Amino acid sequence: MSEREPSRDGADVPAAVAGIAMAALDARGVLTAWTAGAGRLLGYRPYEVLGRAAADLLAVDFPASALPGIGRGEECNGRVVLRHRDGRAVEVDIHAASTHGVRGNTGWVVVALEPGEPGSRHDTAAALKNWALDQMPIVLGIYDREKRLVGGNEEAQRVIAAREEAVLGLRPGEIYPSLTADQVEQLMAQVIRTGERLTLETVTPLPGESRAHAWSIFLYPLKDPGGMVRGVSTAALDTTTQYRARQRLAIVNAASVRIGTTLDTARTAQELADVAAEQFADFVSVDLLDSAVGDNEADLRRAAAGGVLLCRAAQQSVLDGCPESTVEPGKTDRCCEDSPMARALVTGRPSRHAIDTPDIQAWLEHDTARARSVRVHGIHSLVVVPLLARGTTLGLAVFLRHRTPDPFDTDDLLLAEEITARAALCIDNARRYTHEHNTVLALQRSMLPQRTSPHVAVAVASRHPPAGSGAGVGGDWFDVVPLSGARVALVVGDVVGHGIQALATMGRLRLAVRTLADMDMPPDELLTHLDDLVLRLADREEDPGAEEMEGAAGEIGASCLYAVYDPISRRCTLARAGHPVSSVVAPDGTVDFPELPAGPPLGLGGLPFESVELELPDGSLIALFTNGPIESGDHGTGAGADADTDVGFARLSRVLTSSSSTSSLEQICDNVLEALLPGGVPTDDVAVLLARTQGMDASQVAVWDLPADPAVVAQARQMATDQLAAWGLEEASFVTELVVSELVTNAIRHAVAPIQLRLIHESSLICEVSDASSTAPHLRRARVFDEGGRGLLLVAQLTQRWGTRHTPHGKIIWAEQPLPTSC
Repeated sequence: MSEREPSRDGADVPAAVAGIAMAALDARGVLTAWTAGAGRLLGYRPYEVLGRAAADLLAVDFPASALPGIGRGEECNGRVVLRHRDGRAVEVDIHAASTHGVRGNTGWVVVALEPGEPGSRHDTAAALKNWALDQMPIVLGIYDREKRLVGGNEEAQRVIAAREEAVLGLRPGEIYPSLTADQVEQLMAQVIRTGERLTLETVTPLPGESRAHAWSIFLYPLKDPGGMVRGVSTAALDTTTQYRARQRLAIVNAASVRIGTTLDTARTAQELADVAAEQFADFVSVDLLDSAVGDNEADLRRAAAGGVLLCRAAQQSVLDGCPESTVEPGKTDRCCEDSPMARALVTGRPSRHAIDTPDIQAWLEHDTARARSVRVHGIHSLVVVPLLARGTTLGLAVFLRHRTPDPFDTDDLLLAEEITARAALCIDNARRYTHEHNTVLALQRSMLPQRTSPHVAVAVASRHPPAGSGAGVGGDWFDVVPLSGARVALVVGDVVGHGIQALATMGRLRLAVRTLADMDMPPDELLTHLDDLVLRLADREEDPGAEEMEGAAGEIGASCLYAVYDPISRRCTLARAGHPVSSVVAPDGTVDFPELPAGPPLGLGGLPFESVELELPDGSLIALFTNGPIESGDHGTGAGADADTDVGFARLSRVLTSSSSTSSLEQICDNVLEALLPGGVPTDDVAVLLARTQGMDASQVAVWDLPADPAVVAQARQMATDQLAAWGLEEASFVTELVVSELVTNAIRHAVAPIQLRLIHESSLICEVSDASSTAPHLRRARVFDEGGRGLLLVAQLTQRWGTRHTPHGKIIWAEQPLPTSC
């Protein structure tokens, strides 16, 4: 590097070029350097011209053709006329070269020679090369074969904070001991050995600085004319700006990929903390307001009025166990009004702070726990960003640095705001989804029986766990419907698809089944009517007015299994429409899957349904279920859906065999779900209904065959009265006599034999009269002078309920009355 000659105004110029008429201009054309040679040429001292426009020295304006490349920032030569200090004109040859920095063209170096001056072009070129090396914003170093420094430029002196003469003859590791210097020496040895160029990308701080800089270091050999490597040169370019931009871009990209992978609020908050703690902050906490599930405005008013409770949703640290945290995950923390957190919540604006600022110190004086954490871990900088989404403040994220020496800067604040905004939107999506999902689940629960009333025919237990959050609400359902004659209907069904449309269809079908069951239809006939209903629902979906409803035309489909158990005959009649077959467990624990005609799924239409009648001993267990538990879980066959279903049935058979005789129905339900749903969370909706049969004793039923003779009515009343006395139900005699009299009289008058009277004593008293006619009676309003027509009206008024059910041989008229309270 050249020795320098002081000028009067304090600016230095290289001594080697001080005798040359040379000047430097900035990008605006203002003189910034002036050599002694220039002073001799034009008579001006440096202090007289520095800071003035170079155009002031022109004797006459020169045309653009005089220096054709100057407008394009190119090196150029030309002749101009300058004004001497004494006023005379001086014609000179000009050579101008632009200087460049990190921001482009930063000025010009101009050399002036009088026309005909010998050696002028050579001297000018040499001066320009020296100036270019000195002003180049790249750290240049020249080393011999021993890797010892023999020269460098001014930028190198600035970076290593040492004059050239102090480091000449030293190796990089001796000039600046560091890991980077050791790497450079190793690469220099490789360049000298191979003669090939190498590149090193590294991050290291400058001497005396704590902030790391990114460098791109180019190493290339210096060869003599014969190709022998005589040394090596290094050129190091500070790429910190680009490096930090790439870092921020990588963080933003990681945030876009890794934040919001689920619709779970806590998981999303943790994903934000994990991403930010990897490359951006040393500790990250995410706190949510109650407004994430409650009243946002109330929270913000409390924050402004003296503090608000925040719940720690997630946190992450570069240190194991997050020792910087003063709040455990899931716990609440009060945010006082003078804290940066409260200000961020109230203003909705992010902020960055140095710990040693007065406002932060004042806050820490009142928060001893955080003050202790700051002292112990050396926290020096923090950023607070509110979680804002769709105009709602959900909470805030706090970023701390203690291991990273660099404090947060303005670019860091923008980065924190961007990744937090992404997370806030995902958290809001999760919050909205959770609210809507819980609403739909509540609707689903309201549409299913919450508990079944005790029934004389069966003891029941059920389970209906919702599917995991990714599956959505499905249309699985079940029901237990009391029927006349102490019978009970067991129903389980599954609507195709998920979502509110499947749920609405499920509600319609369940209501339809209850209505058809009240009409005492046999199972196969009930499924036929249900199939027609599904077809009509599908036709409605084709209506243009239903375009916005979820599910297109023809997509409504469902399966159903309907069973009716009679505790008197101990027979169960079943029919199914595309539904998995039920299982029957005998009292000895034997499990059977009875052969039931599958029947088509509901909604196809035109195909028949068939029913099967089974005789079940007392204590038999009937298990009805949807396909969820059979097809869920990792059955591990890898042989297709049918094989997996077979494995599911085998598992169900094993668990029913092992627990049916020794466990309660509730425990059996739990055992079934545990065996068929590994992990406990089904991937699809599941419905399980278990019923243990309880046959009625013969002493609870009385049956009389009656001739079609009006005289038998009195005898029937007497037999009924005697039976009530045997059961201890004398208080019910009056109503029972009237009911028996009316029903038997109607059968004799309007029906055909055979006629039968039956009394059933269970949780209520049931009176049934059967005949061979299929004509059902109906209520009518009798006029004042009519002799008949009031019998069924009296029955309806005096009993709890009454009705008609058809049988293969005729019909049964029945009436049910509650037992006397004394009984």
